[in-house]
Amino acid sequence: MSRNFFLFAAMAGLYALTGFLLSWNVSLSILNTALLATIMALGVNMQWGYAGLFNTGVMGFVALGGLAVVLTSAEPTPDAWAAGGPGIVFGLLLGAATIAAAIFAWKRMAAGRLRTLVLLAILIGGFFLFRAVFDPAVTAVEANNPATYGNLGGLGLPSLLAWPVGGLFAALAAWAIGKTALGLRSDYLAIATLGIAEIITSVLRNEDWLDRGVKNVLKLPRPWPVPYEVNLQQNPAFLDFTTRWELDPVATSTIFVKLCYTSLFAAVLLIAIWLTERALKSPWGRMMRAIRDNEVAAEAMGKDVTRRHLQVFILGSALIGIAGAMMTSMDGQLTPGTYNPLRYTFLIWVMVIVGGSGNNWGTVLGGLLIGWLWLIVESIGPAIMGGVTAAMADGPLKQHLVDSAPHMRLLSMGVILLLVLRFSPRGLIPEK
Repeated sequence: MSRNFFLFAAMAGLYALTGFLLSWNVSLSILNTALLATIMALGVNMQWGYAGLFNTGVMGFVALGGLAVVLTSAEPTPDAWAAGGPGIVFGLLLGAATIAAAIFAWKRMAAGRLRTLVLLAILIGGFFLFRAVFDPAVTAVEANNPATYGNLGGLGLPSLLAWPVGGLFAALAAWAIGKTALGLRSDYLAIATLGIAEIITSVLRNEDWLDRGVKNVLKLPRPWPVPYEVNLQQNPAFLDFTTRWELDPVATSTIFVKLCYTSLFAAVLLIAIWLTERALKSPWGRMMRAIRDNEVAAEAMGKDVTRRHLQVFILGSALIGIAGAMMTSMDGQLTPGTYNPLRYTFLIWVMVIVGGSGNNWGTVLGGLLIGWLWLIVESIGPAIMGGVTAAMADGPLKQHLVDSAPHMRLLSMGVILLLVLRFSPRGLIPEK
């Protein structure tokens, strides 16, 4: 316990040192991003640390959480709905009905040529019917003021409501993935989840009617009770406070807003830790670890391994989706082009491995540490490289090193991961 306390105290010292040496704005920005990544890492730890499920599709569940904010909290666009909303809904229902009819025919009919012909007729006919209804409606929606909208918009509900909706979207996607891929071997499951995550982000980038694609959805509302800096700077009580303490109103308002986000994210993280710890120490958690350690023995004891894998896969993905929604609410915009596996899959896995898979507190430590390193190296990397190359003569080598400074954080992550795997292969705070 004393070692763990020292590790968390050292982690807090890093954030405090960043505030004193750089600025508290930078320190709080890094902390907020790290808190969100830590919540995602807890979801991955449930899947890998509890059940041994190798999910490389974290990015897709994060993106679904961001989409939930757009559909729940974005400004409604009545003109777009009037132009093609019913057609899009009807087309999607036709597509779902086609899939349902194909599944029904596959299960009810005997194997043979007739079943194959019926399936082909259902799928081909349903596809053309779907496109005949869906495509004109999409064209009508995307033609509605494309410079500003070009999409269906959202419901205009409070941003806080979008967070559980993001978890629900991710859970539904995890259920669909799990029903088809959880029977596969771990390496095949990794390939399947990675491919499905790429499909999800590709849809978000290209379907303008849904989320404006690469044109991005801007001006998403902030979650209550986070204020806007402009409103704070016009508030008499806030101005009196800054005047009394001789503070800069602009910088102080920015810090106050970030502290509000920190409070919200920390509250969600604490709730997630409490729930995951209760689950881990319950009979369900012991059963999951037994399945992880020896599936054959657990199945021989009467445990439904596939069903339990599906449960933990859905729960972990829901937590990732909630964090994805929280991140989009903080950013105030959805930018599908920024979703990439390096940041939203590889980095989250590094947090789990470095902290200690199977240990929730280890995952928290790994999330805060790697989150700090990832962002601080981006800030100070060019300065460090500038100092290293200051004595070098101008030339191609020096220019190459200076241009490569932004990639120092990739090198840093690799070195940290190698050191931890060499000297503490079970993580900084191993599973008991």
